[in-house]
Amino acid sequence: MSTPKKLILNATEMSTAGHIAFGLWRLADPRQPHYTELRYWTELGQQLERGGFDALFIADALGQLDSYTKSADPAIRTGSQTPLDDPLLVISAIAAVTTALGFGVTVSTTYEQPYLLARKFTTLDHLTGGRIGWNIVTSQLDSAARNLGHERQVPHDERYEIAADFVDAVYKLWEGSWDDDAVVRDPVSGVYADPTKVHAIGHSGKYYRVPSAALSEPSVQRTPVIYQAGSSPRGRAFAAANAEVVFVAGHSTSALRENVRKIKELAKSFGRAEEDIKFVASALVITDETDALAEAKLRKYKLAYSVEGALTHFSAITGIDWSEYDIDAPLSYIETDSNRSILASLTKDAPETEQWTLRRLLAPERGVSYSDSIVGSGTTVADQLELIAAESGVDGFNLSAAVQYESYQDLADYVIPVLRERGRLREHVPGQTLRASLFERTSPLLPSSHPGARYRGAFSGRPSSAPTLL
Repeated sequence: MSTPKKLILNATEMSTAGHIAFGLWRLADPRQPHYTELRYWTELGQQLERGGFDALFIADALGQLDSYTKSADPAIRTGSQTPLDDPLLVISAIAAVTTALGFGVTVSTTYEQPYLLARKFTTLDHLTGGRIGWNIVTSQLDSAARNLGHERQVPHDERYEIAADFVDAVYKLWEGSWDDDAVVRDPVSGVYADPTKVHAIGHSGKYYRVPSAALSEPSVQRTPVIYQAGSSPRGRAFAAANAEVVFVAGHSTSALRENVRKIKELAKSFGRAEEDIKFVASALVITDETDALAEAKLRKYKLAYSVEGALTHFSAITGIDWSEYDIDAPLSYIETDSNRSILASLTKDAPETEQWTLRRLLAPERGVSYSDSIVGSGTTVADQLELIAAESGVDGFNLSAAVQYESYQDLADYVIPVLRERGRLREHVPGQTLRASLFERTSPLLPSSHPGARYRGAFSGRPSSAPTLL
């Protein structure tokens, strides 16, 4: 009998009151700490680790959601990803109270600098003991562009060109600028690091120039685990070349399977091994001890759900003001420089038998977010997750909370024990790196087939960027 494939389970959060279950912040337990308090994050991390999650994935955005009605007022009023704090700053605190939980954090290549970002993630990799991952995004909000020095959004495909130059620079910093034995820490000779083993990378790309070595000494993983979610043609190509964990989208298992297939084929063309990429789908689960109790919980949640909040978010990510459209009219593809893949999956890339409207997508009969939720007892939900994985080929799930605290505890109480009994979950080893855990291997480093690995030792023949000792 074959061993069942282990499923990746990520809890998906955002440093905001209302992430993706719009309006349900109203149901949060007022006795629990707020997302603006450090205790919220440390207690969440401990809850997830006890519950058996592999990682906490924190999404992010860099602007207000102001496309719907051409105003930020609906987002502010409904608490739809507004207000929003920086996700990076809570990671080290959560790491201090956990031993095995991994972290995936979103940072945009469009509005960062490679030299600075390399130091941030190396620092987090040091402080977490190698449990950090970077979700690479290119940003999709027009408001972010306006507030970060641009007159308008950088064109969609050019953002991926910028990202390609960006990751080339950080791979060189992480993998090639410090030799494995550069740090000696010899108190007798007074030498902390050998300058001959610290190398200038001399990166000069179309968008970035990074002449020197990394400012930080190498961390246990060197390069964080690379997450990516692009599903446009250009986004898929970028994911196939770089990502170790790909978030795939689709409103059916056949759509998910097709996205997985395309990225795997592209990955082979880049010389990457198929087993070096994991695929994760998103799901919002509403569960309880029995199917009937879970259905009752869905009805309760729907009373607080904000369709206005959903329209606000969908308008922002697609770059279209959906207040100007009939909520019951069939959706049509409209090309913008925002997220193209979501609308494409509902229109031109959808099966001919599928017809999506705003109401079907954003006011679903059985959901409190985009489309339907998975609702039922622990056994019912586990069956559904296993079926989706089997039919689509995904390796796991990003599980979003409907209600903060409550939803993750429900998953830990009802769903995860069933999956564990079926042999579907990893055994988490304290001190194990995120990469080693996800890929069930001993090495914490990028595999040799990854493009970043080619920079190991690539600069050893160059003059050192470090000053000589006096």
